[in-house]
This record gives sequence, structure tokens and C-alpha cells, in this order.
Amino acid sequence: MSIATRLDHARPGTAASNHPDPSSAQHIPRFPSSSPALSNTPTPSDHDQDLVVVPRRQPLLWVAVALVALALALFVEQLVTNPVWDWPTFAAYFASRSVMLALVETLKLTLLGVVFGFGLGIALAAMRLSEQRFLNAVAFGFVWVFRSIPLMVQLIFWFNIGYIYGAIKVGVPFGPTFFTIPTNSLLSAMGAAVVGLALHQAAYAAEIIRAGILSVDAGQFDAAEALGIPRARRLFHIVLPQAMPSILPNAANEVVGLFKGTSIVSVLAIPELFYQVQVIYGRNSRVIPLLMVATVWYIILTTLLSVAQHAIEKHYARGRTRGGRAKNSANPSSPEGTVGERQTADRVVRSRAVRSRVGRTMSATQFRLALQEAMR
Repeated sequence: MSIATRLDHARPGTAASNHPDPSSAQHIPRFPSSSPALSNTPTPSDHDQDLVVVPRRQPLLWVAVALVALALALFVEQLVTNPVWDWPTFAAYFASRSVMLALVETLKLTLLGVVFGFGLGIALAAMRLSEQRFLNAVAFGFVWVFRSIPLMVQLIFWFNIGYIYGAIKVGVPFGPTFFTIPTNSLLSAMGAAVVGLALHQAAYAAEIIRAGILSVDAGQFDAAEALGIPRARRLFHIVLPQAMPSILPNAANEVVGLFKGTSIVSVLAIPELFYQVQVIYGRNSRVIPLLMVATVWYIILTTLLSVAQHAIEKHYARGRTRGGRAKNSANPSSPEGTVGERQTADRVVRSRAVRSRVGRTMSATQFRLALQEAMR
């Protein structure tokens, strides 16, 4: 008999022995149901019931609270009693016509900078994520240059672009020119401000959008590509809506920074809010109350932007948990997929080009099932 055969015969309950060894059961310890070894419920003693729970004492925390409250009280007292603030002058100019017109110019600069800046930022982010090395290098160079140059330098450069190029020639390089446009008539002070703000904003927006796109699960790209969805529809209907929760906080900070950064264009003599305030206190020498007019308007509009940011983040956070995963409040194991997948499928299936690709008779439920199957 071989060694393996002898071991099998010696081992109780193996295939070599047709029945288990009944004697092995004698070595298994058995405890009664009332044994303390199996009881997990502690029995409190009379001494434990007499213990008194004392709240944690934090004297340093209360000292810090008292110091902060004292500092706030002193600040409010100075605002009310110090005559330098000159609140009657503040009230006289806060809603004046010149300040309101300057506020409109500030909002116009912010809106144009955001629209053109983030529009160009999306294109640059797509180029940075492209497999084409030339496009990737061009986008990287753009971001590197415009993030390195201060905004004021860019604004002054674009304002004086007419000294470098007297006219813009459109035609074939090193060949004939089709037509010529004078630079001074093409790019005014307002145009130079918009170009400078938009290009500066695009460099930062490109990196924010690129980071948001990279946060989307790679399975979403594979599923969309497997279903034959065009690249543009894939980006705007599948990828960007899922990347928005990651993009929005940083993008909102950039918008707020751009709104406050419009005060820099005062070097171009554009009548925005800060420039107009400077003009007014240059005439009446009321520097502090006029600066408070600009400060309060900046605070009010920044607060409104923060409220809009919260509403947009709440809209794009539907169907997502705090950790960023999609959730299904009704049934997480539903064959139709999670809430995030259903919203993506409903958004995509409404596209006319996608319906022509995946079939005009495919319903939203069928598309969700196909999307879920392709992601596995």
C-alpha cells in the first residue's frame, strides 16, 4: 500500500473510508445554550448603574468662542460709530445711475468672459485628451502660456496689439492676401478686455474640465463607443453630464474670481464698477464710502452666484450619493439599472442622431439594458 493510500485510510471521513469515524465526534466541545461563553449580552451590575455621565469639558473652545465674539462686536461697533465710513454718502451713491450702469458693464464682461472662456476651455480639454499628439501639444502650450502670464499683462498687451499689427491680413500664408482689416477698428478697449479675460479663463477652464472628464468611469466611454454613438454626442450627452458634479465647484470658483477680476480692466479705462467708483471719489474725495459701495455690490453679486452654484450642483447631484456613486432609491438591483444610468439613457435616447444609430424603435428601457450590458 502506498503512502497516500495509508494516509487516506488513516484520515477519518475521507473518500477512502466510506463512512466517517463516529469517535471523532466525541472530541467536539458542546456548550449549553445558557453558557456565558455564548452569551453576548453584558449584564450590568449595580455599581455600573450608579455611574454618572459627565459631559466633556472644553474650556479652550469656550475661550476661543468668547474671543471671536468680542472681535465681531468690536468690528460692528467701529462700523456704526466711526465717522470715517460716512454711511450717508454710501447710501447716496449705492444705487445711483452711474453705479448701476457700471454694474451692468461688469456683468457684461463677466458673462462674455465665462461664455467664451469655458467654450474654448471645452475644446482645449478635448484636445488635451486627444490621441493626436499635435493637438495635445498645442493645447498644452496654450494652457502653459496663458496660465503663466498675469491677467493685467495680457489685458495691456491686447489693448496695444495695434502697435504690433497695424492690420490683420486674411489670405494664403506667404501668398496672396484676400482682404485686410485695421486692428484698431477691429479690437476696441472693450474687445481687448473680453479677449484677455476669455483667453485667461480658457486656460484654467480647460484643466478643470479635463479633470472632470477623467473622473468619469472608463466604462461609460466603452459603452457609448460600443453602441455606435458619435463622438460629439458622446461628449455632450454622456460624459459631460456625469462630469459636472466634479467640474462645478472649481468652475464656480473661477466664475466668482472672473467677476471680481473684472476690476483689473479699469487699467483700460472701461467704465466698469471699480473704475466708476474711482472716478467718483476722484471728484469728491470720499474714498472710503465709495469703496464700500463697490465692496457691498461685489458681496451681493458673489452671494447670488453662490446660490446659483448650489442650485446647479443640486440638479446634477440627483441620483448620486455623497461618495459620487449612482444610487437607486427604489430598487438598487433593478434590471433597468441605477438612477444615474437611467438618466444617462433617457438623455441620450432623446437625441435624434443616436436614435438613428441604435434604431428608431428602441425604447428608453431597451437602451438602458443595452447600455448596462455594454458596461459589463
